[in-house]
Amino acid sequence: MGVPDQLADRMSMAEQHEYLRSRFSRRTMFRGGAVTLGAVVGGAFVTGATAQAAVPTQRTAPAAETVDGALVAPFGRHLAYGNDPRTEMTISWQVPVAVKKPFVRIGAHPWDLSRKIEAEVRTLYTPAGVGASGDHTQYYLHAQLAHLRPGRTYYYGVGHEGFDPAESHLLGTLGTFTTAPAHKAPFTFTAFGDQGVSYHALANDALILGQNPAFHLHAGDIAYGDPSGAGKTTDAGFDARTWDQFLYQTESVAKQVPWMVSYGNHDMEAWYSPNGYGGEEARFTLPDNGPDKKNLPGVYSFVYGNTAVISLDPNDVSYEIPANLGISGGTQTTWFEGRLKEFRAAKDIDFVVVFFHHCAYCTSTAHASEGGVRQEWVPLFEKYQVDLVINGHNHQYERTDVIKGDQVAKKLPIGGTAYPETEGVVYVTAGAAGRSLYAFTAPDSYEGHEHEVDSVASFVNLKGGKQNETVAWSRVRYLNYSFLRVDVEPAPTGRWTTLKVQGIAETGDRIDHFTVARRAK
Repeated sequence: MGVPDQLADRMSMAEQHEYLRSRFSRRTMFRGGAVTLGAVVGGAFVTGATAQAAVPTQRTAPAAETVDGALVAPFGRHLAYGNDPRTEMTISWQVPVAVKKPFVRIGAHPWDLSRKIEAEVRTLYTPAGVGASGDHTQYYLHAQLAHLRPGRTYYYGVGHEGFDPAESHLLGTLGTFTTAPAHKAPFTFTAFGDQGVSYHALANDALILGQNPAFHLHAGDIAYGDPSGAGKTTDAGFDARTWDQFLYQTESVAKQVPWMVSYGNHDMEAWYSPNGYGGEEARFTLPDNGPDKKNLPGVYSFVYGNTAVISLDPNDVSYEIPANLGISGGTQTTWFEGRLKEFRAAKDIDFVVVFFHHCAYCTSTAHASEGGVRQEWVPLFEKYQVDLVINGHNHQYERTDVIKGDQVAKKLPIGGTAYPETEGVVYVTAGAAGRSLYAFTAPDSYEGHEHEVDSVASFVNLKGGKQNETVAWSRVRYLNYSFLRVDVEPAPTGRWTTLKVQGIAETGDRIDHFTVARRAK
């Protein structure tokens, strides 16, 4: 049912999408709504006022029949910041069948949930013959909240006609979230990439919850509904139902910790849209301050306290997996530099953290380093003194020395301190969140088990293919499941403010730690 192999090899993702649109009628391909975005736009929560929803948008397919709402329980709750984490939050969830009048209740106390906000319905239909998922419809719901108070904890419940979380027997379904503070304050965030659905993924989720992070960064390859990851309609094994499992698995953390995602190669699900992100746009609502919402929905930024966070889409610059290569026409890099200038000039922002999928610097035997990232973005990391770069893609933990100009600017041993204003950039690959592990050419070297080597054999993916290289910047290597914890400590103007970074194994053991320091503004 896909594009023939001989054609797919010569076609971009957008061209494949148009081929399929012409081959399959709208009635056959889009029955039930392949991506029906916007049944009802979620209203804003306004303190002391009644929230209202916008007028429903036009449907692209008939509404599915519903069942008794009392028999349907929501699942897969996940949070995400809006453009301003101090005042905006999106609550998202899933239901297994269509329901009537979905909504969110919210209040400052679990016994005060009188404010009711209508939710937006996004229906994702996957027809039989697309991978292994059969004839499957998924219903995702979103409510975007605004005018929240900074530093405030809110209680919320999600429901629909027949299922009201404010009823006494359903109070156990309530969740909470806390908005970002109005001023600088200490906080913790966590990060990893390449999670999927597994025992290890669930174990990492449980450990992350125990860190009490303000937010979590997921550096791409989220659920692995498309296990092939080439971004083509010929990818084998695609199963949309994997997302049902993933969101159910992740709910224990994501229902109370904003789950800020970036898109990797396995997130390009080519069946749903020319850029492959139609499925993700049904499942996630992210900040919309990026350069190109149509082609790059996973590119955005937000500020929490004294730290700016930027999510990039490396599929746009990837030579290794070129399904979306050049999709932004250069606008992503232009936007990125503009954001870096803005954040470095802001008087209240000390740190800039960038996260995305493909690795700038990694020695894995699977994907290693991405030359497109080095070409497009590494010069900007160095020019604007980015404090920390977090990647996934390679399923292991690896941390570099301080790098500048593709060389070691300073060795950064475990427990060391980097000064990005004068030295260079530190890169962390945190891609061991749950999927099967890869391998290194050099032995593991981590806290308590250090095995230093002078050089490591690796390669970088360039426009013309793989190019072998021997590198000296691979400082910490750990081949097991793990995640990243970062503690941000603000300081008075002129004093040293710090990012204290730790690699944490699935066992709970610390495998790495280092500090990034700069003078506070």
